[in-house]
Amino acid sequence: MNKSFKLDNQLCFEVYKAANQFAKLYRRILEPFDLTYPQYLVLLALWEKDQLLVKQLSEKVCLGIGTLNPIINKLVDKGWVTKKVSTQDKRAIIVSLTEKAQLQETLITKEILNKVSECETLIVQDGALKSRLNELNELLTQLNEMEGKDEYL
Repeated sequence: MNKSFKLDNQLCFEVYKAANQFAKLYRRILEPFDLTYPQYLVLLALWEKDQLLVKQLSEKVCLGIGTLNPIINKLVDKGWVTKKVSTQDKRAIIVSLTEKAQLQETLITKEILNKVSECETLIVQDGALKSRLNELNELLTQLNEMEGKDEYL
């Protein structure tokens, strides 16, 4: 077997493991707030810009509308967001933060920063983390561009 095709040499496997570890970390942080990681992503998008259409949220958090709708509905049930029909397009739904979500933003962000700061690799030192993040975003852009083509990794 070609050594480059061993499991430990696969970038996709390393990204998968890192994503799982991040999910576990965020799950522990978000549990006291009764939030899941996908619910947190929706809130994070709305904290950046409140009152988004479901379609805009879907694009922002990279989740299909069919996956996103149950997440939004749970957030509505838990009192984090509201939904209302757009006055401009009766088929479009606008998702907005509640007062609860606005008040909890600082506390949740503080908890995440406290936990993440325990990992020295995630602390920005001389732009190294920012550089690695840029490289990962460039790779993601290339993968997204490939998605529309017939060729795959």
